Amino acid sequence: MARDAARRAKGRGRQARPRRPATPGRGEGQCERRDSLVRIYGIHAVAAALANPMRALEGLYLTANAARRLGEALAQRSTTFTPVTPGDLDRRLGAGVVHQGALLETRPLPAVALETILERAIANAGAILILDQVTDPHNVGAILRSASAFGAVAVVIPKRGAPPLEGALAKAASGALEHVPVVLVTNLARTLRAIGAAGLLRLGLAGEASRALEDSPLSGPLAIVLGAEDRGLRQLTRAHCDLLCRISTRGAVESLNVSNAAAIALHWFACTRNTPATGAR
Repeated sequence: MARDAARRAKGRGRQARPRRPATPGRGEGQCERRDSLVRIYGIHAVAAALANPMRALEGLYLTANAARRLGEALAQRSTTFTPVTPGDLDRRLGAGVVHQGALLETRPLPAVALETILERAIANAGAILILDQVTDPHNVGAILRSASAFGAVAVVIPKRGAPPLEGALAKAASGALEHVPVVLVTNLARTLRAIGAAGLLRLGLAGEASRALEDSPLSGPLAIVLGAEDRGLRQLTRAHCDLLCRISTRGAVESLNVSNAAAIALHWFACTRNTPATGAR
């Protein structure tokens, strides 16, 4: 015991060694940085992102063929890239991802407020799309592509269950992610109330609706509400719509893919927006 006491006294006399800061585990430090980035792949999606001055570029990886195809976009952005092989990108993104030899790592686009898009829709008598539990990134990407083609103001998606705004979604959008704002909202019912209060007609698409879309001339501003393919619009979402319409079909397959339904509704709106929507509300 006397020996132990002597050791303790000797230890108290030494200056304590400063502790080294904890070293993160393998990849921990990079994981935080990587989580704050989005990955965009595919020639059209990467070209559109490079042309978007709002995109803060962090890393660009191209095969020789992709670099040739993106030559004009690279020159306009005055950016450099890391040469890679298709196999390098396969290892980065996973087998089966159709990257076309192009991968861009970038910061997310700045968020757009709901109030901002409502102002734009009212000013331009335009349309916005509201997605109720549409979670498949390919469908959302295709909807964005149609929204861009027909000049929709924005796409509104509930945060819960929303697919990441990158990867497969960006590739399916074929560049439209850079042109059509995506607004993520917490509560869809509350959002629909705000949209109605702003003066937009809230049109819900439902296969069992008694009224056909082609019997409903539409004028803006307009909110087109679409539900998931398997469940359709939820009851609370329906309750916040001013009008429910179906898209008439005549073939053996009666249901439409949600992205096809969005394109048809936007096209109909484009065709009839200058026609008075008598009795639509």
